[in-house]
Amino acid sequence: MGEKVKIRIKDTEYAIRGSDDREQILKVAAYVDKRLREISDSKRELSEDKKAILTALDIAGDYFQLIKEKEVLLAEINNRSKRLIQSLGLALN
Repeated sequence: MGEKVKIRIKDTEYAIRGSDDREQILKVAAYVDKRLREISDSKRELSEDKKAILTALDIAGDYFQLIKEKEVLLAEINNRSKRLIQSLGLALN
């Protein structure tokens, strides 16, 4: 575990430790804070717990969408690589 880093999310300060460096932890905390504030501004009637859960679900949705996009890109790279190898094989014969 790394050094203790103070972060602020929705006006509450937390001291956390993580395996990432300080800058990365601060960047992640700022992102979570931003997303939580967006949800809080649009869903004022909900409890703080529900806002936090909606934020977590929203961020998790983004994460899984990025994984899906990465898989599509890797498949495309694989296909292009195979076609290039085949083309090179034909050109060399």
